[in-house]
Amino acid sequence: MTRTSLSPLAINPKSLPAPSGYSHGTLSGNTLYLGGQTALDSDMRIVPGGIVPQFRQAFSNVLTTLTEVGGVPSDLVTITIYLTDIPDYQAHAREIGRVWRELAGSVYPAMAGIGTTALWQPEALIEILGTAVIPDERLNRPAS
Repeated sequence: MTRTSLSPLAINPKSLPAPSGYSHGTLSGNTLYLGGQTALDSDMRIVPGGIVPQFRQAFSNVLTTLTEVGGVPSDLVTITIYLTDIPDYQAHAREIGRVWRELAGSVYPAMAGIGTTALWQPEALIEILGTAVIPDERLNRPAS
């Protein structure tokens, strides 16, 4: 079977922990479906320090996958944030907003925040996933 430019392609940046049983992203056409990212660092450990550092790491992981294919933060069309402690996130909303603006600017996609009892790693407080649409002129589709 021959792959076409519309065939889904796994996107796994080398700077992120090597995935096992999942992909960091899946590119189909010019749409990038971003897999859920927790605050895993390059040593496969959840960063310490609470919700703000975990937001920074998880969102940075999302952006790393996005930039791998030529995307920029303004290409994000949806973001879903899963939280194990909504009141903690709300209490730090201003700091989290500053981190967002530092990493992505002042453009905000459609978003949802969803409370959950647990995430894959027990020490994870947050997981972020999303979808981006990358204009053809910037799309960098890796060879399959």
